Amino acid sequence: MSLSSPSRSAPPPHLLDLALQGGGSHGAYTWGVLDRLLEDERLEFAGISGTSAGAMNAVALAAGLMDGGREGARRTLRRFWTQVGAHSPFAALQPWWSGAAQPWMEAWQRWARSWSQGLSPYGFNPLNLNPLRRILEDTVDFDRVRHCHKTQLFISATRVSTGELRVFRQGELSADAVLASACLPMLFQAVEIEGEPYWDGGYAGNPSLMPLIEESPADDLLLVQINPRQRPERLTQAPEILDRINEITFNASLLKELRGLQLLKNLIAEEGRPGHHYRNPLFARVEALRVHRIDGDDALRDLGAATKLRTDPLFLQQLFDRGRAAADAWLQQHAHDLGRRATVDLQRECLP
Repeated sequence: MSLSSPSRSAPPPHLLDLALQGGGSHGAYTWGVLDRLLEDERLEFAGISGTSAGAMNAVALAAGLMDGGREGARRTLRRFWTQVGAHSPFAALQPWWSGAAQPWMEAWQRWARSWSQGLSPYGFNPLNLNPLRRILEDTVDFDRVRHCHKTQLFISATRVSTGELRVFRQGELSADAVLASACLPMLFQAVEIEGEPYWDGGYAGNPSLMPLIEESPADDLLLVQINPRQRPERLTQAPEILDRINEITFNASLLKELRGLQLLKNLIAEEGRPGHHYRNPLFARVEALRVHRIDGDDALRDLGAATKLRTDPLFLQQLFDRGRAAADAWLQQHAHDLGRRATVDLQRECLP
């Protein structure tokens, strides 16, 4: 008589928070990261904080989760970015492009950005046309987003009047809230919500981490950072300098928040003692937090800031592929660290 071994149920998935940075069309890199993470059933997303393109990825993922689980999220993300590519002014020309055409494209994008910086969107775009509105409304069901019970969403925008951060939570989310999070002030008119004008959230929180720390049950936080942190080469040309200024600007709020987080961790460690119970629950959350990161330093460093305006399908697919590869490499190297230890040394990075 043979005895069958007792069945073993699969371990519960790791609860993971996602912090998705903004960066124009480079958000397609984050799309690739999310596509790979959604394939891994060891992971469950407890909360998502997103800014600009990160906000668009966040709402597409949440709507998709409610419309078909993991595969539904992957489909909705692909549908969104496919529509972004289809509405590119250069999509129809893609079959005739060659590698030699790419420098011309980047030169055109630099010229367009320089031209727009000398004009107000209230002058050159008086009708406030934004193709992203139609794309969002066609591909993302915001009623499903607002009622999504499979993750929590936090979307950042910047109040024009004060420069302060505004975090839109689940029940407040709409196409307007996402467009506010992605409103570059030299390209689009400020997005007004309840009489308050908003600009891109990257100026105040790119993305904001505190809502995840305060309100999500996960102790592991994965940051998807698409603005390169380092450029070791010497920058001497005006376009290079402007590109680096753009990257520094849109990393500044995140670096400040990470530094504050590590300072608080250090203070807690100095004051803590065995058996100590914190009266402030936030302190316990900060102490337990483990930070991880997938960044675009290597994959995106060869792309200047001007390419953040490039939305042709070929380019978006290349970014997607790079993001998937980065997420796959991260999972192979660090998936076993989830629930055990941080893989980003904030002490070394933020408090040298």
